Amino acid sequence: MSEPAPAALSKRELYTLFGALMLTMLLASLDQTIVGTALPTIVGDLNGMGDYTWVVTAYLIATTASTPLYGKLSDLYGRRPLILVAIAIFLTASALAGLSQTMLQLIIFRGLQGLGGGGLISLAFTVVSDVVSPRERGKYQGFFGAVFGISSVAGPVLGGWLSEVDWRWIFYINLPLGLAAMVAVDQVLRRHRFPTRPRRIDYLGAACLVPAVVCLLLAVTWGGNDYAWNSVVILGLFAAAAVLTAVFLYIETRAEEPILPLRMFKQGTFALAAVIALVFGVAMFSGIVYIPLFFQMVRGYSPTESGLLMIPMMAGMVLTSVSSGFVISRLGRYKWFLVAGSVVITSGLALFTQLHVDTPLWLSSLYLLVLGIGMGMFMQPLVLAMQNIVRVEDLGAGTSTSNFARSLGGAVGTAVLGAVMTAKLNGELAANLPAAVAELSPAEAAAFGGTDLSAVMESPTVVAHLPEPVRLVVQQAFTDGLDRVFLVAALIAAVTIVLTLFMPNLTLRGAAPARAGGDPDAAAAEIRAETAP
Repeated sequence: MSEPAPAALSKRELYTLFGALMLTMLLASLDQTIVGTALPTIVGDLNGMGDYTWVVTAYLIATTASTPLYGKLSDLYGRRPLILVAIAIFLTASALAGLSQTMLQLIIFRGLQGLGGGGLISLAFTVVSDVVSPRERGKYQGFFGAVFGISSVAGPVLGGWLSEVDWRWIFYINLPLGLAAMVAVDQVLRRHRFPTRPRRIDYLGAACLVPAVVCLLLAVTWGGNDYAWNSVVILGLFAAAAVLTAVFLYIETRAEEPILPLRMFKQGTFALAAVIALVFGVAMFSGIVYIPLFFQMVRGYSPTESGLLMIPMMAGMVLTSVSSGFVISRLGRYKWFLVAGSVVITSGLALFTQLHVDTPLWLSSLYLLVLGIGMGMFMQPLVLAMQNIVRVEDLGAGTSTSNFARSLGGAVGTAVLGAVMTAKLNGELAANLPAAVAELSPAEAAAFGGTDLSAVMESPTVVAHLPEPVRLVVQQAFTDGLDRVFLVAALIAAVTIVLTLFMPNLTLRGAAPARAGGDPDAAAAEIRAETAP
């Protein structure tokens, strides 16, 4: 298997392209976090409290389901047209979402946004892999990891601020940034030809894959919330997902150009990395989703303030993502960054099991820093491992598989950990709330009796104004529930330690000079051995 010569770009063109790709990634990753902070304002304006979760769910489902399609289509028809289409869909949907007059319109346009967002992240990684050799790719993709860290903090802060000005600008702000990225990507890629091979599109595979993903995500989203886990609806969705997946895999073994080339999974490194990405997605989203919940529900901070309190995690991600990228490019190997990153992530999640109602901010900030350091060390080397081993003609499909597995793991993990959280929270409230209510004065008890506990679970403001005995019980219940979530997440993250230890320590392909006494063809020889039948 030979590595093609990267497209000949001047330094100026490379930096222009790289900046535009970072901007497209920022659009997609920011849109996953910016809306959550503004949801109460949006729901109040559009009168749609009953459907508010679909504003987030529609985007998540569409993004996850469309990611594999972009990867394969870009292998067939080139990166430039596909990334331009993804940006165009995303910007059109952003404008329409900003103009929405009803919740139904907003949900539909958020789903359309997700169809564009599914291509932004995976295609950005893939385009970099076209113009930079694997050996040099680490230092560039390290900056992409920094983008994820920045968006995890900037999203809630920016969303909170814009919701106070005009929530519609949460979507309109995408337009100038996206247009600038589109022009830059088009101008640079227009002058350079990349390998394409027009073939027949695997329509049958797409017709099975997309509904299979949708059924699975609906099952884990609705399960335990809208429907019981053992209800006919949830069991039916899981069954439909399983049947559609089986049919999809059968189709892929016979398709001329399968959406997901199963030959990639015959390579041990790729298959193992895909499993690691799935497991990592489960653990990673516990940090992004549930840590702000502690700051808001237990400590009483606003969504904007809780976003700012996540800065230590962002700092750790930016620091190690960029620095590890440069070191990997210099050394030409990535395995031990994955192992070290998984150890640090597991340690960070384990530290969060020690959270208490009165945990000082400096200590929780330290925990966040540890978690961010681990995530920065881990995320980009995993993508490199998958890109380094696949065939050139499968580069788009291989890269999108990495993002798909991580997104799917995140969606499933959020649902599973949410169920863990809810079970512990309800148990603690049932055990301790009656005694706390008994301590209230008649006036306080009467006032509390009119409080809807479902509102307590969703509003930090309501928690802050509860009578003190009740408030302390609710805060402790949330703390205990979050401790259980982080314990489960840490155990899941520990699985990645074991899995990464089994990763072969392959050399990245590329034209970097060989070390003294080294074999300049070592990378090719190692990969030939790895992919040999």
